[in-house]
Amino acid sequence: MLLVVDIGNTNIVFGVYNDGELINHWRLSTVLQKTVDEYAILLNSLLHIEKIKLSEIDSVIISCVVPPLLIPFEIVCKKYIGIKPLIVEPGIKTGMPILYENPQEVGADRIVNAVAGYEKHKRSLIVVDFGTATTFDYITPKGEYAGGAIAPGIMISMEALFERASKLPRVELIKPKGIIGKNTVHAMQAGIAFGYVSLVDGIVTRIKDEVKTNPYVIATGGLSGFVYKESNTIDEIDEFLTLRGLKILYEKNKDLHRFK
Repeated sequence: MLLVVDIGNTNIVFGVYNDGELINHWRLSTVLQKTVDEYAILLNSLLHIEKIKLSEIDSVIISCVVPPLLIPFEIVCKKYIGIKPLIVEPGIKTGMPILYENPQEVGADRIVNAVAGYEKHKRSLIVVDFGTATTFDYITPKGEYAGGAIAPGIMISMEALFERASKLPRVELIKPKGIIGKNTVHAMQAGIAFGYVSLVDGIVTRIKDEVKTNPYVIATGGLSGFVYKESNTIDEIDEFLTLRGLKILYEKNKDLHRFK
């Protein structure tokens, strides 16, 4: 079985593939203070609930944008699974040219998403990933990673509004009935919900105007469904885009990597 791990700033997502099929997945909060042993216990517990043994995991691939957590997870794999994990990092075989000025600056998760999206659609794409930050990545018709845009995530935007405006309350992320709020809470929810959808549609439209290739737009990440319902530009939600991308990269590199 293949264990895929996507370590993000807000969440850590695990997935288990068996014979090419995603059989289970879990999303946990990212906690820097957890020890190697705590993460090992947590992983073992999740697998045990689904009647999967650690000994059944024979390969691991990790994508990480939180550097302090990479080494602890490598130790978890080596100490408790007996496997050297494959890390998504510069030098890994992706099959996708990176046209960024400095390719090493591109987050691992952005490359993973781009590879998965292009493998599925084989056309120009915009991948919108709703995480701690919201990233917009453009892939050319030839399957080249061309670059993109990064915006503050919707939850960061909400927290900044609450923290910096002393008279505004903390509100729940709910779409109100209309754009004209009749009280402070509804007014904030209208600005956050509709404002963020407009941000997404605006950036996607500008990318389309610039590239002129009519890219297909895929959304992924925890809050993609919230924005998709109101968006005029998102064509598809792919909840497992990153996990599938990790599986694809594992397949491309498994013969080049020593896992034991």
